[in-house]
Amino acid sequence: MAERDDDNRNEPRTSSLIGKAFELGMITAASIIVGLLAGAALDRWLHTQWITLVGVLVGVVAGFIEMIRRALAMSK
Repeated sequence: MAERDDDNRNEPRTSSLIGKAFELGMITAASIIVGLLAGAALDRWLHTQWITLVGVLVGVVAGFIEMIRRALAMSK
């Protein structure tokens, strides 16, 4: 019975993995929202209409880069 408990300690916990997956999703969503808000604010300030799209794209790229970095760190 003691051997079985030792084996379970070495395996990653399911709740921990779910938490990390949730964190990845939230980071990606937050990056997109921050890009959207920053782009919209710059559009309003500079009286343009295209910076919001650039802000969203930058947010998407930043979110995916961070998601890939964390996924690679978790796999090590």
